[in-house]
Amino acid sequence: MTHTFGQCELDPERRVLRKDGRDVHVEPQVFDLLLALIEAGGAVVTKDTLVETVWRGLHVSDATISSRINAACKAVGDSGKAQTVIRTVPKVGFQMVTPVDHGDVAKPAAPVNIRYTASSDLEPIAYAAHGSGPPLVRVSHWLSHLELDLESPVWRPFLDRLSGAFTLYRYDQRATGLSTRSVEDLSLDRFVDDLKAVMDANDLQSAPIFAASQAVPVAIRFARRHPDRVSKMVLYGGYAVGRYHREIADGDIDEDTVLSLIRAGWGNEKSAFFKAFAALFMPGGTSEQVQSFVEMQARSITAENAVLLRKAVDRFDVLEDLPHVTQPVLVVHAQGDGVHPMSQGQLLASRLPNAEFRMLDSANHVPLPQDPAWEELISAILSFCK
Repeated sequence: MTHTFGQCELDPERRVLRKDGRDVHVEPQVFDLLLALIEAGGAVVTKDTLVETVWRGLHVSDATISSRINAACKAVGDSGKAQTVIRTVPKVGFQMVTPVDHGDVAKPAAPVNIRYTASSDLEPIAYAAHGSGPPLVRVSHWLSHLELDLESPVWRPFLDRLSGAFTLYRYDQRATGLSTRSVEDLSLDRFVDDLKAVMDANDLQSAPIFAASQAVPVAIRFARRHPDRVSKMVLYGGYAVGRYHREIADGDIDEDTVLSLIRAGWGNEKSAFFKAFAALFMPGGTSEQVQSFVEMQARSITAENAVLLRKAVDRFDVLEDLPHVTQPVLVVHAQGDGVHPMSQGQLLASRLPNAEFRMLDSANHVPLPQDPAWEELISAILSFCK
């Protein structure tokens, strides 16, 4: 739901404020303050209420609150004298005084134009392109579905932001989504061939790449094998050495246990597996976001194929490829990532010759739009890949 007032739009799902059609950067507390005033429906919001909703009950000074109010007024084009958007009620609180259209009916996702290309083994790979601007290729990962992604409260905000700045090319990984469900060959090199097939089908001779999680080793091997096809890369939450080859850290679950949980609980939100999945992949997820992953699991891949795919990607190892990948690379990793530890991101950045590293203050492996680190990730992709 997008809230429209004056010349501004506030999108809580994507954590975006726009004014006169342009994104306006605001600090997370300023965004939450604006949202609290909007959700009050024109009522005066006391300082105590703001402290409870914006600062989660932490003690803050009046000067801090005033500073955030001033920043909010500046962001929406208001002034202390005019107070046409936000009014200060002395000794009481603050009030949103301009009319707000809450956009109660969410805009449906635009139909996706799905096409197919044949990979090197002639298996069909589904892909789509949307947006405008220079190209950006999103390498597919473990769970994707070209249609469901555009309905997902997790992925749609992410894809909307990227397609607003780029022509975004994305595809479903083999064995998942709308691509082939064949699991005969799940080798790393075959996934690299699938990426090449999608780029060939779209006549992309060279383009920047965004890859997350297990798509990262695919992107790295592709960049080594086809250096002229990759201009630069953003690698998020990835790894060089798969879980099978890494030393088991304290608290890690062994592979047999993980695979048994997948077999027993795939696509079942009440299962032990799914609870562990949500806690690891998206600990900050809302119930709606978690539910969307239940549907994604059920419609993207069968439980048994998910086991085979999980085993395959956990065995990827591109450590020897890293010194040969010389394109500019931005490695981004969440500090508290429970799926692939930050040490793997640091390993990537230390072995890639032309890499920068950025740490996000987050525990989410899956980037969530309500996470303050989400906007930092988006901004990093937009600035690095343009």
